[in-house]
Amino acid sequence: MIVDVLIAAVVVACMALVIAGVLAYASKKFHVEGDPLVESVNDLLPQTQCGQCSFPGCRPYATAVVKGEAEVNQCVPGGDRTMKKIADLMGVEASQMDAEDLGPRLAVIREDECIGCTLCIKACPVDAIVGAAKQFHTVIADQCTGCDLCVEPCPVDCIDMVEPPKQLAQWSWRAVRPNKTRQKRGGKVET
Repeated sequence: MIVDVLIAAVVVACMALVIAGVLAYASKKFHVEGDPLVESVNDLLPQTQCGQCSFPGCRPYATAVVKGEAEVNQCVPGGDRTMKKIADLMGVEASQMDAEDLGPRLAVIREDECIGCTLCIKACPVDAIVGAAKQFHTVIADQCTGCDLCVEPCPVDCIDMVEPPKQLAQWSWRAVRPNKTRQKRGGKVET
């Protein structure tokens, strides 16, 4: 009886080794290389899988861009910066974002109206909303990609999409124009 169990165990182990060998050989023999350009474009995208580009996720959008089936200006959460990086990578000219796009946005929860239902937390693909059940929720601004997926599930409509504050990298001084008239020491104006 024990001999039968040992024989069965050895047979199963041998079968497992043979099947593992066949699978290893098949994975090397039939391996399909992915397009490295698709991978590069996909790496530039924010990975929110929001669908605002009219594709079900970032990888299908990257594939469509590489195949020429989609424009580089359709990623709303990525904004102009991502669009320009993709255009440079693809060797095409960066065009304006779509007319209905309001530019980069940020979700803001009006905490005094929040009921703590956690539906927005479940909808956020990048975990930018923090809070607990029956507690106020808030958005981590640095993590929010502006994908707008948290707005619809909110039962009390307390989430607004606003323009994010300008970051230091986006800010610039206004050009100072030189004064064309100068005052001479004697009080006369020189032009």
